[in-house]
Amino acid sequence: MWLQRVGRSLGQGRRQLSAKIVKGTSIEVQPEESASAATMTFPGVWLRDNCRCSECFHGSSESRRLDWDAFDTRVRPLSVRSDKAAGQVHVSWSDAHESSYTLAWLRQRSFDAQRQRAYLEDFYRPTTRHWAGAEFEQIAQHFDYEQVMAEDASLQQWLQALAVYGVALLRGAPLDEGVVRRLAERVGFIRRTTYGEEFIVQAKPGAQNFAYLSLPLPLHTDLPYYEYKPSVNILHCVVQTESRGGSNLLVDAFHIADRLRSQHPEDFERLCRIPVDWNDIGSEDGREFHNIWRAPVICLDAEGKYARINHSVPQRDSHFSVPLEEVEPWYESYARFVHLARDDAHAFKTRPGDVLTFNNIRLLHGRTGYDDTEHNSRYIVGAYLDWDIIYSRLRVLKKHAPPPSNKS
Repeated sequence: MWLQRVGRSLGQGRRQLSAKIVKGTSIEVQPEESASAATMTFPGVWLRDNCRCSECFHGSSESRRLDWDAFDTRVRPLSVRSDKAAGQVHVSWSDAHESSYTLAWLRQRSFDAQRQRAYLEDFYRPTTRHWAGAEFEQIAQHFDYEQVMAEDASLQQWLQALAVYGVALLRGAPLDEGVVRRLAERVGFIRRTTYGEEFIVQAKPGAQNFAYLSLPLPLHTDLPYYEYKPSVNILHCVVQTESRGGSNLLVDAFHIADRLRSQHPEDFERLCRIPVDWNDIGSEDGREFHNIWRAPVICLDAEGKYARINHSVPQRDSHFSVPLEEVEPWYESYARFVHLARDDAHAFKTRPGDVLTFNNIRLLHGRTGYDDTEHNSRYIVGAYLDWDIIYSRLRVLKKHAPPPSNKS
């Protein structure tokens, strides 16, 4: 883990520490006496902003107390000294303040590109690994439900796999309706939606949602009409149909977006740019709703990475508020996306006691049609988790995980 690697890298360097002012505004820290050892350079304004003394930092809440109304962004270090025995760097500032920083703290926040990348790709959010449908059996990891519920190591492994691959399967869950809530509360708490906290996926007469039919369910993401969408689906199979249908369909839409980007860049650009009106109209438990959110099919973040995928053919509004000349080209691009996804879908059938978990803002999911009768039904209990809650739990688990054994 990132934190453990940082800890191990300290070694004996705590007693071989030096520091000096460079360019008048920054501080250079030499963790070891060896001339070949990498130095760490820290901007003075950043160090002053991150002073850890009780006047500037509230320890129990891990929050700054620094008064930015009075903060001098041109603050300079006047002197610096290192305490090799304590493994600390002490700085006197031009605003008459003094600060101390431990070498361990500085190493974890080094501006070195490799160390920053390790932090971003492990501790902040694990790097995703995109996959084709033919790879599903190799990437889909299975976990024991009872172990995940009882052991933090298993919980961490499940959440890590979910973050990296977007899908993971738990086996051996009890056949009761409380499983999804207990699992969600093992991580944090359930995300409530228009359809409540837990929901039942089964054929229903007069269904208010397309999923509550026994017809084939086209590939889609859930609730694309929400600005802040539920992030992770938890689907617990309690009863599985014995008919030939009822199979789950999964597609890594990030992989489909990769293919569009490389093979059909104009379609990719169009699906990243043109907003679609996603909507859901109906009522649940006597409460009428009309949800709308406008967003492209492929959403990118500030760094150009995939943030989320929106896709649901049934839940596109007839309002399409884009320039007239964009309409027909968008349909062609969307059709290519749909066809690529359909051709790449992996089909499999969960069995009673399985809990399928997957990233709802990355994976498309669907279901083949099945025969629903009094003696041949399908009963799935579902709920949602949010990535903010999952990532938080995963970081806490990593911070408290025992270091890996050095046994060969």
